[in-house]
Amino acid sequence: MAGHSQFKNIMHRKGRQDAAKAKVFAKLAREITVAAKAGLPDPDMNSRLRLAIQSARAENMPKDNIERAIKKAAGADTDTFESMRYEGYGPGGVAIMVETLTDNRNRTGGAVRALFTKYGGNLGATGAVSHMFARVGEIGYPAAAGSADAMLEAAIDAGAEDVLSSPSGHVITTSFGDLGAVSAALEAKLGEAETVKALWKPVQTTSVDEEKAASLLKLIAGLEEDDDVQSVYSNFEVSDAVMAKLTAA
Repeated sequence: MAGHSQFKNIMHRKGRQDAAKAKVFAKLAREITVAAKAGLPDPDMNSRLRLAIQSARAENMPKDNIERAIKKAAGADTDTFESMRYEGYGPGGVAIMVETLTDNRNRTGGAVRALFTKYGGNLGATGAVSHMFARVGEIGYPAAAGSADAMLEAAIDAGAEDVLSSPSGHVITTSFGDLGAVSAALEAKLGEAETVKALWKPVQTTSVDEEKAASLLKLIAGLEEDDDVQSVYSNFEVSDAVMAKLTAA
């Protein structure tokens, strides 16, 4: 019975992982379709589409899925999605930004507001917290791509702003406007990056205790679970010990 129970637990865990991956793929496909519809279906001529495809590859999204999402943009029955950003404060006054792609802003806005309220946050107006973040580009390479000195030299030549090297890899930061050019220059010299993404990076952080952190993580998880939500950014800071305790629970 113990072996059978263990098998059931493994299969249940695998099922959850598969469902989570399917949700990630669905969100990536939506961004690819929207990007292709907004411009040309050629990533060499459409920087947003190129970035979306690179993000999909980083998540090991199958090539067929990517091509299907691009072709879907040409369909007459394709839903019209718009980008919406929601800003607010979570538990402990933590700044949170939520980026969405939605075909129904009332549905999405209502769902986001309900989650903020449920976990002790407050949804604000556009611009309420964005001043606490900087729009940047991040390019990731594996440690095997080169030494810290070699990566620094390549990043400087490409026009990047900063490089953080560690045993797990290299993270190159650039301005959002230069992301495409820097990424292309690095790819020509180092090969294709593991990840290329635009994100909101906090320029100031807010420390929270264990209780507030627990509510905050539930809020972020709830937001990320929503099909319309593409990305969630926050500026919370918590100790490694508290984070380990909360994520292990």
